[in-house]
Amino acid sequence: MSVGFDRVGAVSDRLVEAGLRLAVAESCTGGMLAAALTDRSGASRFLEAGVVVYSNEAKERLLGVRPDTLAAYGAVSDRVAGEMAEGARRSLGVDVAVSITGIAGPDGGTAEKPVGTVWIALSDGERVRAHHYRFDGDRAAVRRRSVEAALELLNLYLADRS
Repeated sequence: MSVGFDRVGAVSDRLVEAGLRLAVAESCTGGMLAAALTDRSGASRFLEAGVVVYSNEAKERLLGVRPDTLAAYGAVSDRVAGEMAEGARRSLGVDVAVSITGIAGPDGGTAEKPVGTVWIALSDGERVRAHHYRFDGDRAAVRRRSVEAALELLNLYLADRS
C-alpha cells in the first residue's frame, strides 16, 4: 500500500506535539490505517491500539456498537462509524479515535450504498464527526483512498486544534 509518507508524518508529528494518544477501528480497510501509521518509526509515541472489526458481532462486542443501530442504519452508515470511533476511544482509553467502515467491493454494494461507499468518523470525547465518501476504483483503490481520507481527516482535526 502506498499512502503518502508525508501525510503519515504530518499526522504523527501533530499527535506527538499535542501529546494525544490515538486508536483506530477499522472494518473495510482491515488494518491498513494502523499499518500506514506504523510504517513510520516512532508510532508508539502516539498510537495506542488498532482494532479490526469486520463482522457486526465484533463491532458490538469489541466497540459497543448497538445492535439497534446496526439494524436501523446498517454497518456502513454515519451512526455505526460514529459508535465505532466513540467505542474505540472509550474502551481503549485514548484521546482520539478514528473509525472506517465501508463497502470496498467488488461485491456487497446496493443501489442505496454502492461499492465505494465509505464512512469515516473521529471521536475526541467532546464530539463525534462522521464523513461520507464515495470512492471509485477497484477494492484496492477504495481501501487505499479510505486510509488516505482518514489520515486527511485526522490531519485537519489536529491542525484546527493548533
